[in-house]
Amino acid sequence: MAAAKNRSGDESNRRFHEDLVGLDPADPEAQEFARHLDRIERCGPAFTVEASIDGVADFADSSRRAGGLRWWTAVAVVCLILIGVIVASWDIVLRTLAWLAE
Repeated sequence: MAAAKNRSGDESNRRFHEDLVGLDPADPEAQEFARHLDRIERCGPAFTVEASIDGVADFADSSRRAGGLRWWTAVAVVCLILIGVIVASWDIVLRTLAWLAE
């Protein structure tokens, strides 16, 4: 875990030496912008389980930072996903019980 923190800290320091020259590295807004640039430039295979989990983590992080209508929209999306999972699970259970009853 410490290695990940150090790596992201090194990444931010690199940003301030290359992309964000002239900005104060101690400024919270500049640090947030550096993290934003890191998220934008992150690329990798999007078709793996790990990438899907990272996508969910990115969604959770961005919805936590959002406010107002965007936050409520994120809550609605999560609720719709959960309802879909519950309905699909219930359907699977009922079909399994019907199959076992035959």
